[in-house]
Amino acid sequence: MSVSASLDESSVTVEPGGEADLAVRVLNSGTIVEECRFEVVGPCADWATVEPESLSLYPGATGNATVRLRPPRNSLTKPGETPLGLRVVPTTDGSEAVVLERSVTVRPFTEVTSDLVPPGSHGAWRGRHKVAVDSRGNTPVTIALSARGATERSRLAFEPAELEIPPGQAKFATLSVRPAKRLWRGTPITHSFQVAVTPRVPEGQDPYEPVVLDGAYEQQAILPRWLPRALVAAVLVAGALVGLWYAVLRPTVRSAAREAVTPEVVESAAQQGKATPNGGGRNGQDQGRGQGQGNTGDGGRGGTADPGGASPSPGAAGSAKPGEPGGPAAPESARVQVKDAVGGGDTRRTAYTVPSGKTFELTDIVVQNPQGDAGTLVVSTGDGQLLNLALENFRDSDYHFVTPIQVRAGGRITLAVSCRQVGKPVKAPAPSQCSESLFLGGKISANAETGR
Repeated sequence: MSVSASLDESSVTVEPGGEADLAVRVLNSGTIVEECRFEVVGPCADWATVEPESLSLYPGATGNATVRLRPPRNSLTKPGETPLGLRVVPTTDGSEAVVLERSVTVRPFTEVTSDLVPPGSHGAWRGRHKVAVDSRGNTPVTIALSARGATERSRLAFEPAELEIPPGQAKFATLSVRPAKRLWRGTPITHSFQVAVTPRVPEGQDPYEPVVLDGAYEQQAILPRWLPRALVAAVLVAGALVGLWYAVLRPTVRSAAREAVTPEVVESAAQQGKATPNGGGRNGQDQGRGQGQGNTGDGGRGGTADPGGASPSPGAAGSAKPGEPGGPAAPESARVQVKDAVGGGDTRRTAYTVPSGKTFELTDIVVQNPQGDAGTLVVSTGDGQLLNLALENFRDSDYHFVTPIQVRAGGRITLAVSCRQVGKPVKAPAPSQCSESLFLGGKISANAETGR
């Protein structure tokens, strides 16, 4: 090896943003002129340079160079022991590079900036602010928040009162300003205050100068200024309405009532009152005569009538239940669900079968496609299709018929589904089959033939 080098071994401590130098000595022990260039390797390579960048040495000559350290003042510069490597590379073919290693100490530093957002607040009950603290140093820092300039008229509270901030990060604290006394009405009061942002340092170090932020809170009145005027206006309007009633509307109503009660109206009402009892007596007499004549004229024939005749009595007709012969139609509903896999033929299910001797009047149909499937849905009876729908066109659809659709005894209302693509409900597992539902409603009544 024709080149040898050495690096100053004395301890080196450098402040971020500062500068430190290390001496390098290079010896050419060969027999020819040798040129050497320098390369800094390791974590210090980004902020270390060598001056000059290369040396040209005669045989037996010695040269000196300087390694200049300039760590940047930011949070990316790690504090503590940092390895430093220097490669001395001869340019002659066959010569081997010399690698020198040592470490330098980078000091920690603390740098804090802060803002109060917003600087001013207002409100009737309290003011709210945010204290933003940004750590630009290369070491974690503990921040203490305190109030300055607060008077007895207001109280300041921080949440939290201390912040632990890693290097290069920012954190926030909430500041609440509460007035000591309520202001119900009057001119707003301004409360000025200061916030001290103080970094805490280990014992034995000089304290840092705190960052002081100025702020203000405007305490507004609880009752707005327009409220007394609005109350006065409301009282005046109410008084005007009352006066209008007593002065104009009430006399007009009374006058109209008096004009409506004329002598002719009073006489007509009296005559109607007298005529009502007499008319009732005549009606009673007429009814008595009618009953007597009926008994004398038709009594023989009534006595010979067959008590077991086919004509139903009024009591018997009125006792029939809904849906039975002689009774009113009864409400009826049914529902069915059909599941069908993709491909193949359609799947058919019967929703309702009309009982024997009955007639079903279909008035309402509700179809549901809750999954959002794609395909076809067919609702039909024995007389043909009622609905033929594409599933992708609806999720819920209802149909109401003004003229009911009649389905005779034994008839079936069916639902057929042909699945082309299974839908996927929102925030739910994907189903494996199409799933559709049918609800139908109407009235069922007995056929006329069953009552004879």
